[in-house]
Amino acid sequence: MAGPTTAQRGAPGRTDTSARPPHIGPEGPGLGRRLLLVLIGVAAALLTAFVVWALYGSSWFRVAEVRTSGVEVLSREEVEAAAATPLGAPLVSVDTDAMERRLRQKLPRIDTVDVVRSWPDGIGLEVTERKPVLLVEKGGKFVEVDTEGVRFATVDKAPKGVPLLELEPEPSASLRRFGEDRLVREAVRVAGDLPEAVASDAQAVRVLSYDAISLRLTRDRVVTWGSGEDGAVKARVLTALMKASPKAEHFDVSAPTAPAVSGS
Repeated sequence: MAGPTTAQRGAPGRTDTSARPPHIGPEGPGLGRRLLLVLIGVAAALLTAFVVWALYGSSWFRVAEVRTSGVEVLSREEVEAAAATPLGAPLVSVDTDAMERRLRQKLPRIDTVDVVRSWPDGIGLEVTERKPVLLVEKGGKFVEVDTEGVRFATVDKAPKGVPLLELEPEPSASLRRFGEDRLVREAVRVAGDLPEAVASDAQAVRVLSYDAISLRLTRDRVVTWGSGEDGAVKARVLTALMKASPKAEHFDVSAPTAPAVSGS
């Protein structure tokens, strides 16, 4: 029987490659990574577009209500009217800083205010009002003054528990040196340093000069305070004196290291 032909045996020196897997060039894995990056980029762009549309174009996150807290003298209605919240606007686009400035300008009684976004559709107005520590009578009305000396409101009726300023400066070198405005600030300083129990009984803060400030209390009691310096120390000493001599009529804390009581 004849053996296999040369063609069947293959040419001498050649190797049969018919059973090897096809060759994959170096561009194969790189192409896959590039395709993955493209897909990720497209997904990120679509997600960004969706978020922008949801925040600005949809009806999901638009201002629908305003909530006000912290008001005492002011009403919620007047605070919200002054805020002029853009109802129906995208919540993300509301200029909260501009709203805060507008509220402080229109309502001087407001000391601080925080305008906050309340997702998904609200605006919160967190108000802190100024507290009067002194009243200045003017034309039959009363100007409220806070601890910073800010005259923030004029009212027809004096609020309870706030002393009246009795500014009666003597024509002296003290008045020429400090001026009336400085004397008013010193009176405010004294009123702000008063212990709570004393402040509620204070009817007037009388100012004759920078270092001659006194208080008129209920039951015809008088406190000689002196200057506005060392207010915290004087407040503690006065509290102790009033506890020790509750029936006294005159308390002198102008020199807090050597206080005096009389009329008990």
